[in-house]
Amino acid sequence: MSDIVIACPHCKSLNKLPKKDEYKKAVCGVCKGNLLENKAISVDSYDEFQKIVNSVTVPVIIDFWAEWCGPCQMFAPIFNKVAGSFPLQAQFIKVNTDKNQQAAMQFGIRSIPTIVALKDGVEIDRAMGALDEFSFSMWVDKIVES
Repeated sequence: MSDIVIACPHCKSLNKLPKKDEYKKAVCGVCKGNLLENKAISVDSYDEFQKIVNSVTVPVIIDFWAEWCGPCQMFAPIFNKVAGSFPLQAQFIKVNTDKNQQAAMQFGIRSIPTIVALKDGVEIDRAMGALDEFSFSMWVDKIVES
């Protein structure tokens, strides 16, 4: 059985766990935070962004957004709510395009919000615009199952 690597949603430390179909408990080795409490991680530095997307072994779902963007603000609670539905199945990160322009340029972000899905550091899908909760959840489910 292989391991998974996931970033802690509380302290951003990388954690290696045995891959299982179901987890009753998963605790960060650094901060002791609950890894099953999946929530979006804000990533403002490019180095931190690279560390997470290149190390995490589950699909990474990235929300490229900005504070001044109305649709981004409307989508933010949906992104966070859906993240909670996929503990240890996907890593959800938020990239503020004003603070992390290098990451936005790397993925050719031209409009926001743009949601990008990565698997093994490679883009496998993207969605543009603020999705409703059902559509976004179905989109993530398709990514996780692929």
